[in-house]
Amino acid sequence: MRVLFIGDIVGREAAAWMAERLPGLRHEHAADLVIANAENMAFDPNRGDGQGQFGMTLPDVERLFAAGVDVVTSGNHAWDTNPAQTAAVHAHPRVLRPVNMPAHYPGKGIVTVEVAAAPVTVVNLATPDAIADALPPRQAWPALDLPGTVIVDLHAESMIKKHVVANGLDGAVAAVLGTHTHEPSLHTYILPGGTGFVPEVGMTGPLGGGQGMPGAGYRATWEAGAWQPLPELAPGPLILGAVVLEIVAGETRSITRIS
Repeated sequence: MRVLFIGDIVGREAAAWMAERLPGLRHEHAADLVIANAENMAFDPNRGDGQGQFGMTLPDVERLFAAGVDVVTSGNHAWDTNPAQTAAVHAHPRVLRPVNMPAHYPGKGIVTVEVAAAPVTVVNLATPDAIADALPPRQAWPALDLPGTVIVDLHAESMIKKHVVANGLDGAVAAVLGTHTHEPSLHTYILPGGTGFVPEVGMTGPLGGGQGMPGAGYRATWEAGAWQPLPELAPGPLILGAVVLEIVAGETRSITRIS
C-alpha cells in the first residue's frame, strides 16, 4: 500500500493549489490512500481576538475530498471557526481532530477506511505542548480500537516528544507522521519494529515568511512581547510538504519526501 501524506495546508490559496495538483500527484505516486492535515486552510485576518485565525470550513474540506483526499486530519486549530462551522466540519465522517481531547471538544479522532479491501485506521493524536487540554498520548492510547494497518498524525510541538511517542508506538502502528510546526525535519526513520517515523512532514503553503506566516507578524510579536494576530499570510511561492510511504503487512518499507 502506498500512502501520500500532506502536511499542514496553510490558507485557501494553498488549498486550491493542492486540490489542482492532487489528481496528478496521486497518479504519479500510485497512492492508494491520501491523508491531508488541513487545520490551517480557513485563514481569516478578522479573527484573532481570543479566537484562532485558522481552522476549516465544510466547503474547504469538501474541495479536498473532491480532489482525491481520503482523510482530513487537524490539530490545535480544529475549532478556530465559529461554532456552527466547526460543528459542520466535524460532522463529516472523514474529518478528524486529535483523539485524546476531552469529550466536550467537537469531533472524533479515529476513522477506519478500506484500502484494497483491507482496513486502514487513521488516528489523529496530539501532545499537551500543542494543545493544553490534550490528555497525554500514553494515557489515551490503550483504550483505542484500531483495526488493520494504523497510521498516526501526531500533532506536537516538541521534537523530543515526537520521538518519545513514535518509539513508544514502534511495532504497534505502521507510521507516525509529525505535524504542527510546519518546518520539515531533515531526517526520516524506519524504527526497529517497522514503524515509519517523520518528525515533521512540513507545510503546504506560502514560502515567503516562516510557517506560512509573514516575517512582519513575527516582528510585531517580538516588539509587543505577546503573540499578535496576523493581518495576512506570507507572500511568496507555494510549496508542498508531503511524504509517500510504502507500507507492507503493517510495516513501513520506505519513506520518500515529495515537493
